[in-house]
Amino acid sequence: MPIAIKRALISVSDKAGIEGFARGLAERGVTVLSTGGTHALLARSGIQVQDVASYTGFPEMMDGRVKTLHPKVHGGILALRNDADHVASMREHGIQGIDLVCVNLYPFEDTVAKPDVEYADAIEQIDIGGPSMVRSAAKNHRHVVVVTDPADYEPLLAELRKSGTISEATAKRLALKAFELTARYDAAISTWLRGALGDELDARYSDGDSEGAVASADEEGDGVDVLWSSQAELASVLRYGENPHQSAAIYRSPDASGATLTGARVLGGKQLSYNNFVDLDAALALASEFTEPFACVLKHNNPCGAASADTLERAIKDAWAGDPISAFGSVLGFNREVDLATARFLTAENRFVEAIVAPGFAADALTHLQTVPRWGKNVRLVEVDAVGPDSPGRARRRAVPVSGGWLVQDADLALEGEDDCRVVTETEPTPEQLRSLVFANAVCKHVKSNAIVLAEGTRVVGVGAGQMSRVDSVKIAIEKAGPRVKGSVLASDAFFPFPDGPELAMDAGVAAFLQPGGSKKDKDVIAACDARGVAMVFTGQRHFRH
Repeated sequence: MPIAIKRALISVSDKAGIEGFARGLAERGVTVLSTGGTHALLARSGIQVQDVASYTGFPEMMDGRVKTLHPKVHGGILALRNDADHVASMREHGIQGIDLVCVNLYPFEDTVAKPDVEYADAIEQIDIGGPSMVRSAAKNHRHVVVVTDPADYEPLLAELRKSGTISEATAKRLALKAFELTARYDAAISTWLRGALGDELDARYSDGDSEGAVASADEEGDGVDVLWSSQAELASVLRYGENPHQSAAIYRSPDASGATLTGARVLGGKQLSYNNFVDLDAALALASEFTEPFACVLKHNNPCGAASADTLERAIKDAWAGDPISAFGSVLGFNREVDLATARFLTAENRFVEAIVAPGFAADALTHLQTVPRWGKNVRLVEVDAVGPDSPGRARRRAVPVSGGWLVQDADLALEGEDDCRVVTETEPTPEQLRSLVFANAVCKHVKSNAIVLAEGTRVVGVGAGQMSRVDSVKIAIEKAGPRVKGSVLASDAFFPFPDGPELAMDAGVAAFLQPGGSKKDKDVIAACDARGVAMVFTGQRHFRH
């Protein structure tokens, strides 16, 4: 049934548009109840408004912690108007029906997003009365309209002017929106609290310790949450998914901050597609591994070129040269502001890319990219916050949907340096080879398994990705490298199960190897390298990426 609005309770933290909304209600004869700062604002604006404390007979207390938690408030919201017993209870206890609840919540997410926020300050921004009223109103949406978003103020007033009531369909839609808000709000609190507790939190739960627990952790799973929440806010509906017949959207995590795609600024080009987001996320993750100027070229979620150099222009030239054929229609990632020299290289020689993600674009570079024919209207320019190993935007958890639930794991943020490389052959790598091996390893962890990366200095010359056998990945990397394979170094994301892969690479001219080790055939693999006088190092760390 349509809902007639006779009494409204308004209590908002975000006061944008609230004066106009309250005035519109009051002009239609609606009695307006309000609290604290909202009441003061409406009263100053000349709107007839009753303080909730005068209605309940109880003053606000405990620094405002207790003001709406009262039977005359929640009874007025929760009462079923078509239930005789409820109506009798209202009459007996002097409870007035509240037909509209307009509430938005304390800005908890904004508070905890501030650097160095104090624990006590964050706790004070956990709203109690607001979510209670929102949930009460949303539950009773057959009789009560709940409003949590300022964007709904004008449409609601328009509906009231047109019909004098709010439709059942509108009330249901707003109830769903309200429950989505409180779910996201609680997820933000639990996510922040888990991070804030840090070492204080004992995540080692044994099976059966917590009834109904979603996950338990053993000695090898100390970081597993007992409850993992995937609640997120819709950021944008996409045109379609991987293919035109699939619908798609992107959602924002409640704790998103730093260099993230959901917080990115799109400065130009076409609308981002599902596949763009997948490739941009992979490019951003790879660029975040490096502190020196770095550029990467990605195609179908795999790097086909990557390089670090003294300048960004040099880095993108070397990265593009890694596989210029595959680079056509690629996505690019940078860890520095894109300058004019880099922009000019990209637009020369009829190069074509789908999208670029970078921590900024210099003004002249942006103008250039936006005005060159076939670039300005087409290439997506995506600006994010600072990119690097210490970026707060780096994902700490990875989640993959599976039938009936989710697989959740810590993100692979481990990265081995030269000190982590143990020489296992008679021949030691030269300092230049060791530096190149460490670079290749950082790129290799972002290539789909089975992953092989060939590098010359700090630039990729060949990649073998996603093959069912490691030796096939070696073959592809060699083919991609061509004559550049001679003297290059090779990084593998996992151990070589047999000597055939390294032997094939050495036949082609590979000069040094990096792998985690751990195969039953390690001795055979090492012996094959020793027979050729070629260096191999073990890191002890696998980097599968399925």
